[in-house]
Amino acid sequence: MLYLQSQFALIGGLQGPELIFLLIVILIFFGAKKLPELAKGLGQGIKEFKKATKDVQQDLHQAMEEDSVASAPPRKAAEPAPIPQQSETGEGSEVPGKEEAADTSKA
Repeated sequence: MLYLQSQFALIGGLQGPELIFLLIVILIFFGAKKLPELAKGLGQGIKEFKKATKDVQQDLHQAMEEDSVASAPPRKAAEPAPIPQQSETGEGSEVPGKEEAADTSKA
């Protein structure tokens, strides 16, 4: 961790004269014709990196949404329809009463 902090401190400490010196060294090593190609490659690399991170984030969001749907508590089942009650006279009832069901089983 200390190593990373020192590297970030080095990058953060670059100011005007250091940057100019760094650009001159890069120009000497690679030449004027290679610099546009290097910059183009660097730009494409950054573009691909951003695209990859965006894809990973979308995949993570999709997975989280699927998990939240799968782990949602089950809904309460609908209550069954009420059973029609037998009238006092016993006429017009579609469902037989307990006595009538017992009589039919004995026969």
